[in-house]
Amino acid sequence: MPEQNINPEQMKALQEKIKQMSPEELKDFQKQQCVFCQIVAGKIQAKKVYEDEQTLGILDINPANPGHILLLTKEHYSIMPQVPDDELAHVFMVVKSLSNSMLRGIDAQGTNVLVANGVSAGQRAQHFMVHVIPRKENDGVNFVLPQKTMGMEEVEAIGNKLIAALGGNAEKEEATPEIQLPKRPPVVPAPASEPKKIGQPKKDDKETPKESKRGIDLDDIAKFLGVK
Repeated sequence: MPEQNINPEQMKALQEKIKQMSPEELKDFQKQQCVFCQIVAGKIQAKKVYEDEQTLGILDINPANPGHILLLTKEHYSIMPQVPDDELAHVFMVVKSLSNSMLRGIDAQGTNVLVANGVSAGQRAQHFMVHVIPRKENDGVNFVLPQKTMGMEEVEAIGNKLIAALGGNAEKEEATPEIQLPKRPPVVPAPASEPKKIGQPKKDDKETPKESKRGIDLDDIAKFLGVK
């Protein structure tokens, strides 16, 4: 959300106004402030490489590598937990096609698929998106995850907390050889499709009904976006 030309009193008043908004009002407010929603609406120019009824793929103007694609949901979601399961499945089926197109079209030797979910994870825009980055050997882009040392007691404690959050029963006493995650209903993905030309939707494309995502409230969103 743009903050330039807003004095401290105005900012405080705006924050108080946001706190009083319903989820629907907050979503509408975010859409009005969101640059990527303006791109989806065609009000801001961007180089489109893919479009269907639910998603839009554009080239990043400050790419990690040439061909770096931002895949946006056309509906405004601030963070990934807000995205309905069927729509999220469709997003990653499109990501699969975009990744394959990089291997074929621009001779990429690999791809990185990245979601920055929350300010602490590096999210800078309040619009959910997936980065698809073409990679070549010695391209200077480094994604190196640190390897920290943890004791088994700490591993067990964290694992049990995650199991409990997923709806399972955490082991409190004896450590088990491996953590058994609870079974979850399978997600049926949308049919896979190759990227198609802009402005020429397929005849069999249908609007996926939007579903409300339970369990995500305003406090969850604020926590992800670094709002105090």
